[in-house]
Amino acid sequence: MARVVVGLSGGVDSSVAACLLKQQGHEVIGLFMINWHDTTGTLEGDCPWYDDRLFAELVAKKLDIALHVVDLSAEYRRRVVDYMFAEYARGRTPNPDVLCNREIKFDVFLKEALKLGADYVATGHYCRKTVTTAPDGTPVYRLLAGSDPNKDQSYFLCQLTQEQLRYALFPIGDLLKPEVRRIAAERGLATARRKDSQGICFVGKVDLPTFLQQQLTAREGAVHEIRPEWPRFGRRPACDPALGAPSDELLEALAAPWRFTVRDGKKIGTHRGAHFYTIGQRKGLGIGGRKESLFILATDVAANVIYVGEGDAHPGLWRPALAVDGAEIHWIDPARAMAVGEERRYAVRIRYRQPLQAATLYRREAGLFIRFDEPQRGIASGQFAAWYDGDELVGSGVIR
Repeated sequence: MARVVVGLSGGVDSSVAACLLKQQGHEVIGLFMINWHDTTGTLEGDCPWYDDRLFAELVAKKLDIALHVVDLSAEYRRRVVDYMFAEYARGRTPNPDVLCNREIKFDVFLKEALKLGADYVATGHYCRKTVTTAPDGTPVYRLLAGSDPNKDQSYFLCQLTQEQLRYALFPIGDLLKPEVRRIAAERGLATARRKDSQGICFVGKVDLPTFLQQQLTAREGAVHEIRPEWPRFGRRPACDPALGAPSDELLEALAAPWRFTVRDGKKIGTHRGAHFYTIGQRKGLGIGGRKESLFILATDVAANVIYVGEGDAHPGLWRPALAVDGAEIHWIDPARAMAVGEERRYAVRIRYRQPLQAATLYRREAGLFIRFDEPQRGIASGQFAAWYDGDELVGSGVIR
């Protein structure tokens, strides 16, 4: 049996993960992370980290395992939150949960666990890991979607490496959420009925503009509406798969985000700062009197202008393709990386819990292009696209 350090978060998932590992006969040690102290922008009613710690202590006592506490807040601010601020300042939409897993849970936290003599680190993620063998005899770790289709969290782990997966265990990856709740109740764990956490990893649910104003200044700017009949919507080039591989120029054109100027639409209101908004967003505009909701189509941080369109069928919300710069392409198994000039079929998602979308991936000198079989709504620069082969997450990249 192995020594396994479990990231006890104070939630039901990590609690059951620890419980199952102990049942299997492993030596289990709990490790609670303090990653955030500031409550600026957090919404009333969210439990701060000290409540999470209390629940982690109750679970550790019930399971009769040791619990250690480590403060990683300095690293979390530097490697996750500062990255968030920088991306929003550029008018991009980061995913802090993906960064938290890559930079904190499976890097800084892993190193702390290894100090405790860990053979493995376990978390309460709904995903699975299998091991195969390469031709040279070395192990190859594969990341698979969780068995619960409603809770699969593999997307959040899309940036993990072979070295990180080597140490990872996901004890609840084969379970459905109701089974996890049932196990927690049967074992008398204090977290059995506790609500799942929401919002930013380790920060909680926040009012994003208030949270971002810690570093980003609010600036009033104009909201311009783009009508569906804007001429350029009808000029997006077509891409017929029957014609063979598209040219680099066509791929660039297909993947380009919509860009507008104030001459393309009419001013209909004001906002608090373009960097507080993201493509596809419909809440927080404060502009009513419409049959359908207004959605963010584009932001111009330099000019401090946001562009909106009415209705979720607005053509400005939809794009047929996206691009990932070469330096941002990540493969779980580097041996499966695509060569320049190669194309492959994968299933892709561009946000957590989005159903997988059929797509063709093209590797070019300029990077990776993903052309979807059907146009996709709300593609946002800075988010992660993740591609799957069946239920295996093969790779990911930051959307240009």
